[in-house]
Amino acid sequence: MIIAVDGPTASGKGTVARALARHYGLPHLDTGLLYRAVGYQVARLGGDPDEAGTALAATRFPDDLLADPELRSEATGGLASRVSVHPAVRQALYERQRAFALQPGGAVLDGRDIGTVIAPEAEAKLFVTASVAARAARRFREMRESGREVELADIMADLAARDERDRNRAEAPLREAEGAHVLDTSEMTVDEAIAAAIAAVEHARGD
Repeated sequence: MIIAVDGPTASGKGTVARALARHYGLPHLDTGLLYRAVGYQVARLGGDPDEAGTALAATRFPDDLLADPELRSEATGGLASRVSVHPAVRQALYERQRAFALQPGGAVLDGRDIGTVIAPEAEAKLFVTASVAARAARRFREMRESGREVELADIMADLAARDERDRNRAEAPLREAEGAHVLDTSEMTVDEAIAAAIAAVEHARGD
């Protein structure tokens, strides 16, 4: 069984995807981490993430980079959004994601184009979303709790800019896949969101 979980930054899609993977005993891939690694690699080498050739070269990042905690930072998230607009970067990472999705037994993948591009044949498709205000508040709490000094207004502006890039890029824009269950987590607790996601998958499976 393939479960595709899409949605914008800080919507809760990663939390939902990890919970679904645990519930169904499936491997999980956070595909956004691949793009974060590319963006971080570009910055680490002093390159320009808006330059397609530089970004493409960075897709050959070392595997151990995926364990670097800096990939989870807001700055790296912004870089990921910028490199992901390049069609060549998306194609370079496509096969890696596709192979993960098609492994025996299935998998759970979360990102922005899983149900539309990477695994359109997924048995269950979810689009996890939330208001910009709710997403910014979550990210603000997470970053403050980790000791980072941030301003809520800056986070809201950054999320809005990322949404604009992701929804309007020419290649694989962020959008709900056909047949996807839309899950708005703005007013949900984590447990409520997970329960709703499991219910959506069960419905998609016909259970």
